[in-house]
Amino acid sequence: MYVTEKQRKTMKYSKYSAVIVGSGIAGLYAALKTEQQSNLPDGILLITKSKLGESNSRYAQGGMVGVLKENKKDSTESHITDTLKAGAGLSELNTVKFISENSDKVIKDLLTFGVEFDRNEKGELTFTLEAAHSVNRVLHSGGDATGRMIEQALCKKVSLNKNIDIYEQTIAVELLVNSQTECKGVLVYNDLTKEYETVYSPVVILATGGVGQLYKYTTNPSGATGDGLALAYNAGAIMQDMEFVQFHPTALAIDDDENRFLISEAVRGEGAKLVDADGREFMQNYDERKELAPRDIVTRANYNEMKKNNVDNVFLNATCIDAAKIAKRFPNISKKCLANGIDMAKDFIPVAPAAHYFMGGVKTNIEGQSSINGLYAIGEVSSTGLHGGNRLASNSLLECVVCAYEVANYLKKATLNAPKQIDEKIKSVIDKYAQDDTDYEEIDVTSLKTELKEIMWENVGILRDEKSLISAIEKINELSAKFPRTSKCISKSEYEFRNMLTTAKLIATSALNRKESRGAHYRLDYLTTNGSSVHSCITKEEGDLCFA
Repeated sequence: MYVTEKQRKTMKYSKYSAVIVGSGIAGLYAALKTEQQSNLPDGILLITKSKLGESNSRYAQGGMVGVLKENKKDSTESHITDTLKAGAGLSELNTVKFISENSDKVIKDLLTFGVEFDRNEKGELTFTLEAAHSVNRVLHSGGDATGRMIEQALCKKVSLNKNIDIYEQTIAVELLVNSQTECKGVLVYNDLTKEYETVYSPVVILATGGVGQLYKYTTNPSGATGDGLALAYNAGAIMQDMEFVQFHPTALAIDDDENRFLISEAVRGEGAKLVDADGREFMQNYDERKELAPRDIVTRANYNEMKKNNVDNVFLNATCIDAAKIAKRFPNISKKCLANGIDMAKDFIPVAPAAHYFMGGVKTNIEGQSSINGLYAIGEVSSTGLHGGNRLASNSLLECVVCAYEVANYLKKATLNAPKQIDEKIKSVIDKYAQDDTDYEEIDVTSLKTELKEIMWENVGILRDEKSLISAIEKINELSAKFPRTSKCISKSEYEFRNMLTTAKLIATSALNRKESRGAHYRLDYLTTNGSSVHSCITKEEGDLCFA
């Protein structure tokens, strides 16, 4: 049965063949490929809690890995080796192999949707080098605006597609999972109209991005609040490797309103050096690969130099790169630096680490299938086993498009009819949100978010130990007590904070239980890496972390 007549008067309801939550590259491409290949009697709904195209993908500067046949210096074997090395023993070989081997096909398919990558004067695709890659294999677009350029092309196609409906300023607040552990849709909240809607669908694809806004310093936009992670966890999905947060070593050490501007790893790939205030290079003291060591090593080196010298940043010296090349290769970074009085060709760039990418997430296979039937996750919100404990640069966009391609390929074999009946478990969820709670008092969510970000940065950041992690969990619990919304909230910002609390506690708890240092997870009280490589898994039903 659907909702009652009484509930229909207070809540909208609709049905779709597939619902995609998130409008980054993964969500956009999944929508286009699913529409292209599947029979969709009820169409596709794409939900974004901001405006179409505002996502982490938009801020991806460096590029996308492409193991392409025309790049004779590269091979899938080489890319697989590089990815496994960076993954610190937690990358899944079969996943890495599949994504690498399918990169050529998927990238060529992207071109058919209007995506363009930079080419040389001969019209050939150009490849650049980034840290921990053994050869030049990173495609870029618009110089240093790869994510934005890809997203713009896909947004245009989605906007023109009559089979894809778009809900903007709408946040998914709860998945509709029945007593047989089947996802039958999602309940959403429109922040402009303050209205809820029940959306029935046999397929819900989470493409909600990462968690950067849980930290005081981040390169992520304001929407990166761990929404999809909290949704999946609360629905009972298996969550994997939640302790692995990647901190980028070189964010511009000047605060904007919501984040810090990323100084792409590609700048170091072109020859820039990390230096102290006097221009002395220091990376040779930490790793023989210097500036092109894996991100976790460079991040800890920068952080250590800052602590040692009691300063707020180190510097990136790009003056060794030709000025004309800087202008052509890094137009957006150059523009941002100039706006802050920094000429990349002449001046040192102040940089510091910032939360950047989340390697953990909803445990899925390559087709995005989670442990809940009908629930899929792709992109940063998922944990496929590609990145392991420390993502290889520019592998993230590749994972987004390959997994989006594969989930669409899988769904073309399915019957995508909206469910005609719901059980009492789903009905109870709908009843909860259908109630009129207009007497709720407003909460100062902004200050609560700021407090949580401080807790996470100081206690669950680049360096961790048992004392800091236990302190984090205690403080998160105290913060939760200040937030009286046990289920229903009254604004998008409140729902975001609710999700942030859930995700923060999962990260801190998982970090406490992994008693070793591995990749981006660095424990001062457990400096060595265990001999066995095991994923950490946690579910709401179990209530505690268990190693798989």
